[in-house]
Amino acid sequence: MALAVLGQTTGQSSGPWVLERSGTTAGLRGIHAVGGGIAWASGTNGTVLRTEDGGDEWQSCAMPPGAEKLDFRGIWAWDANTAIVMSSGTGDLSRLYRTTDGCSSWKLLFTNPDKDGFWDAMAFLDRNSGYVLGDPTPNRTDSCPQVALQVTLLATFDGGAHWDRQCEGPGELEVAAGTGAFAASNSALTLQEHEGWLGVGGRPGSDVLIGDFYGPVEHGLCDCAPMPPNRIWFTHRARVPITGGTSSSGVFSLAFRDSQRGVAVGGDYTKSNESAGTAAWSADGGQTWTAAATPPHGFRSAVAWDPDAKAWIAVGTNGSDVSYDDGRTWVPLDNGNWNALGLPWVVGPDGRIAKLDPGKLPRSAKK
Repeated sequence: MALAVLGQTTGQSSGPWVLERSGTTAGLRGIHAVGGGIAWASGTNGTVLRTEDGGDEWQSCAMPPGAEKLDFRGIWAWDANTAIVMSSGTGDLSRLYRTTDGCSSWKLLFTNPDKDGFWDAMAFLDRNSGYVLGDPTPNRTDSCPQVALQVTLLATFDGGAHWDRQCEGPGELEVAAGTGAFAASNSALTLQEHEGWLGVGGRPGSDVLIGDFYGPVEHGLCDCAPMPPNRIWFTHRARVPITGGTSSSGVFSLAFRDSQRGVAVGGDYTKSNESAGTAAWSADGGQTWTAAATPPHGFRSAVAWDPDAKAWIAVGTNGSDVSYDDGRTWVPLDNGNWNALGLPWVVGPDGRIAKLDPGKLPRSAKK
């Protein structure tokens, strides 16, 4: 029997997505699947959820201190007990909290010190090394005396206990005025063992910045201390054929299934039904991008690779799509309202959480 709970109906489906009982009406944009049936979700009004049984039950977590009005756009977890949640907002509304006891309690780790800053995404390479991506601001810290407009990149190398803004050389992370990142799905930043990518948009257009990991080594460029392990340097950038030119458009999400093959999605979130310029693919590590020949059927805020289905899935405010040819062509899946992916889960507004039923994916396109 399906139960209508807080605005969604459990047990019913939207395309291949089977709705689950979230127990909240919060707008959800953060979702991270750990594996073994464990996943964490986050959203507006200080909301954090957790499941340990594959989504049969979503538990409401204790609210982090002072988080009643915070919008948790990103969450990263390692197991059923340990997670870091990131809020997005101007200045001190961007914060990081950590739990180590299954979300019974939280510790404030870091608050954005930049009154004009805004955090967009968080990703970890391992339990110690992680990064937070924020909107561009002039870099005026003591360790970074240059005042160029740079994408904000905060780094931790001790599991989140301490965070510092990364100081880049001339041209690295530097962007034109009007550039911005997007906190739509906590996936504008993605990391692998040796590489990292971040997507931006705005009036100057849509770009992907490409970085490489180094350290711990003596880099020999100056009389400096050795670089910490997993220090990333963004040394390349590539133009992406995704709709740009306005503050509401650009690359909203990107993912790589290996070091070479990746997909970026986005568009203009004020034009949810516009399909042109919503997806592009790369086969050379992000150095060059090609627009999808048959794009998703609207703006897309999140994309992820499903290794079991051997397919890419993208979601947005007017539905979801699947690609079986590495992002070159897309087939519609549903017309639901979604924000973020943490496969097999998808989340959206009004407490919407659903789980992918792989048996309901279209078979005709599968290879």
